[in-house]
Amino acid sequence: MKVVVIDDSPEIIEVVSLCFQLRWSGTTLVSASKGAKGLELIEAKNPDVVILDIGLPDMDGFQVLREIRLFSQVPVIMLTVRGEDTDIARCLEMGADDYMVKPFSHIELIARVQAVLRRVRGLSVTTEERPFVSGKLSVDFASNEVMVNGKSVKLSATESKLLHHLIRNEGRLLSHENLLTKVWGGTYRDARDLLRVHIQHLRQKLGDSAESPNIIVTEHGMGYKFARPANS
Repeated sequence: MKVVVIDDSPEIIEVVSLCFQLRWSGTTLVSASKGAKGLELIEAKNPDVVILDIGLPDMDGFQVLREIRLFSQVPVIMLTVRGEDTDIARCLEMGADDYMVKPFSHIELIARVQAVLRRVRGLSVTTEERPFVSGKLSVDFASNEVMVNGKSVKLSATESKLLHHLIRNEGRLLSHENLLTKVWGGTYRDARDLLRVHIQHLRQKLGDSAESPNIIVTEHGMGYKFARPANS
């Protein structure tokens, strides 16, 4: 496995490197202390996962994340001292797959990386599965391509898995716990804010109304269901 760490603290890079050496043998880890160099590494190395800090000397982690999403859907885990809800929500809305606050435990970091990679690898489906087409929305599960009004829409790995699970259960109310467990894993079953942010971001990408959604419908206090989009 290949990991890119972007952090301006040599101590953090050393700790993360040691963590993988001890708990995930065979990992190749490369690092950068600046965002621009980190972006170069991601393009050159095509890593399996990126671990990204917000506070960088040349550009902040938000900008780096934005740049990453212009050319790659590699899983990104934010690792930062900033634990405010607004920062967490902003990163998730911009396409981060997970968010950890320093200080962190070695066990939790590896568990988060494993969970993110399970979500990415869990996207695979059989080539026989037919694309979902309704109104303005088209989803090809085999190629993981999403089209809205004929235009390609880029989804993160987590957003793709969430949409896939919703469509497969079209018309059926899925509880918060069901969605969190299926998409993120059992340890996330109570993380409703995480789910809410991803639902909001997914609606935006699908062109669903935030005020009165008719594709991903909210059942307040219960969960969400996927309603077949009307023809546009």
